[in-house]
Amino acid sequence: MSADGNPDAELVVLLDNQLSKNGVARKATVHTTDTPLHLAFSCYVFGSDGQVLLTRRALGKKTWPGVWTNSFCGHPGPGEPMVDAIVRRGRQELGLTVAEPRAVLPDFRYRAVDASGIVENEFCPVWTAVVDSDPIPDPGEVCEWHWAEWPDLVAAVSRLPYLFSPWAQLQVLRLHAAGFPWRAQGESVLEVGDGGMFDELAGI
Repeated sequence: MSADGNPDAELVVLLDNQLSKNGVARKATVHTTDTPLHLAFSCYVFGSDGQVLLTRRALGKKTWPGVWTNSFCGHPGPGEPMVDAIVRRGRQELGLTVAEPRAVLPDFRYRAVDASGIVENEFCPVWTAVVDSDPIPDPGEVCEWHWAEWPDLVAAVSRLPYLFSPWAQLQVLRLHAAGFPWRAQGESVLEVGDGGMFDELAGI
């Protein structure tokens, strides 16, 4: 949603194949059968008990309706720091105040085609965050949610990948292969900092 609260005015940052900023487009119309590469993020939210929040995409979504996925996704607007976008989207989509955002797959990029023919084409760094409450989701974005143990999610994605969004399939298995979620003392295995490198892409 844009700063003035109008979702139709929300802009996304377009990228070239070298991941340099290449213009902007309206989020409402950017996803087509020939979607240009653009900047996004995915976030996996963890509760105080270490469980991860999974969400099911609303049945009215343009792509992958009704599919289970990570906690939430979004697009930083032009000039918007990535961490600010994560906090904003957590609040808008799930009614959550997220804390401690950490980039865990800073180089994640994917392209996927929905059964309808609509394409997702994103440079989409993967983040984690923590919360201390259950979500109160926007029904236009999320129709169901559940907390799950991370090993159970890995097992489900490994055995039945087609039940999850294509980006979640790839992200979960990459994270698992890297030893995610934690080393000793709560350190994220692939932590890369506070998001400055991504802010540069957004035009900061």
